[in-house]
Parts: sequence; C-alpha cells; structure tokens
Amino acid sequence: MEMGIAFLTQTAAGVLGNSCLLCFYSYTLLTRQKVRPTDPILSHLVFANNLVVLCTGIPHMMAGFGWKYFLDDATCKVVLYFHRVARGVSLNTTCLLSGLQVSKLCTRNGWWKITTRFPKCFGVCGSLFWILQLLVNVSVPLKVIGPRHKQNVTLHMRYRYCAASPPEPVVRLSQLVLISSVDVLCLVFMIWASGSMVLFLHRHKKRVRHILSRLPSQRPDHEARAMRTILTLVIMFVSFYFLSTIFTLFIGLSRKPGLWLMDTAVFLGTCFSVLSSFVLISSDIRITQLFYICPKKSFS
Repeated sequence: MEMGIAFLTQTAAGVLGNSCLLCFYSYTLLTRQKVRPTDPILSHLVFANNLVVLCTGIPHMMAGFGWKYFLDDATCKVVLYFHRVARGVSLNTTCLLSGLQVSKLCTRNGWWKITTRFPKCFGVCGSLFWILQLLVNVSVPLKVIGPRHKQNVTLHMRYRYCAASPPEPVVRLSQLVLISSVDVLCLVFMIWASGSMVLFLHRHKKRVRHILSRLPSQRPDHEARAMRTILTLVIMFVSFYFLSTIFTLFIGLSRKPGLWLMDTAVFLGTCFSVLSSFVLISSDIRITQLFYICPKKSFS
C-alpha cells in the first residue's frame, strides 16, 4: 500500500509536469512565438520522460495496491519495451543538451552558425535517438513474458507485474555489453561536459573579478540560467542512474529479490523523469512570465 501511494504521487506529479511542458513546447513550435533553438530537442526529452513515467508508474501503482495479473503477455512486452526506449532517449537527449551547452560556452561563433544555418538539426537528432533506441532494445520483448495463473514465475520474476525468461549466458552478456556501452558513453560524455562547464564558469568569474571593465561583452542572465539548468539536469540524471543501477545489480545477483528492492530501483530510476520537468519549468522565464501574467488578466 505504501509503495502504491508513492508511485501514485510520483506518477501524478510526473504526468502533470511533463504534460504542461509538452503542451507549451508544442504551442511555441507550432506558432513560432519565442522559439529557442533547443525547444525541439527539449520536446523530445519531455515526451520521453512522460512515457517513462506512464510505463513505469501506472503498472507499479496498480501492483502496489494489490492488483494481480492485470497485464497479459503482449501488454507486458509493449510496456517494458517502450519504457526502455524512452529511458534511452532521455539519456541521449540529456547528453546532447550538455554537449550543446558546452559548444555554446566555448565557441560562440560556432553556436551562432548552428542555430542560424541548421535550425532543424535538433529535431533530426531527436528522431535519430528514437530509431537508435528502438533498435538497441529490440531484445526486450523477446525475453519478457506475462505472468501465468498456472505457472510459477517467482524464480524468474524481475518486475512487479511481468517476468523475464532467463537467457543463455552468452546472449545475456552480449545484451548487457550492448546496452551498457551506450549508457556508459553517454554518462562519461555528460560528466566531461559538466566538468568543462564548471571550469569555464570558474575561469569566467575570475576574469570578471579582475578585469571587469575590460570584458568585451558579458553573458546575459538567461544564458547563466541555461547553464545552471543543464548542470542540474546532468547531476540529477547521473545521481539517480547510479543509485538505480546499484539496486538493479542487487536484484540481478539475488535469487529471490524482495519486492521493496524492485520498487526502490524503479522509483529511483523514474525520479529524473519526474523532477526534470519541474526544473525546466522553474528555469524557463517564458513559463514563469506566463504564470505571472495570467492571474493579472483574470483579475482585470
């Protein structure tokens, strides 16, 4: 019951935050009003996070409240497949955002060329991420089976509501190497990009402190806000990813993992998809201005 309430709260908050952001980005992209270069890729991130929350939160909430056998074999395959795909897209998109922010900081001329000459490249990158993850995770539906009423799947149970058939050791190793290699490369790149941004900001503060009057130009506040947002997203993703990975390793090593271990790993793995939406809402001045203007209009 406690985990059901926890997943209910997490799912409601995540769907609310990501849906509001998705509507906002869709409106700006369709009307072309105050569109920023990163809005197309942020729309992919928000959609992926919303899919992660829906595919994870709703089944675990139902299982936490005591429902059994509410998913058949085909639904189990679809839910877990799209959860893995959306999680991978979220990882790739966050990695791209950190790389774009580094290029914006270090090479302003190069960033200007990207945003003026290739305005559609961000949407294309997002589409390529979906195709990549659809191909990488194609083995997920093959090893997932739905719970059977007349079959004991306790030994193979790796989820609250579905079971995973144990593959051969060679196949399992190849799958782990393929999926983990993409995740590790993205995480290493994000850590490197975050370190580069921190070093750049530290040097920039020193330069401002000593030769403030000789600076050719100062960065506006919205760029500093964008830097803080990307750093916050990267730190959140890496932290929750490592915590979730630790619990997932315990699940893989134990013969009969406890339900609290599964629930904790899934809950931590979904926290980024929920909290990142509120980070983006609080850091986007266009949304904060919208919330500030609407009450004034209603009262007038």
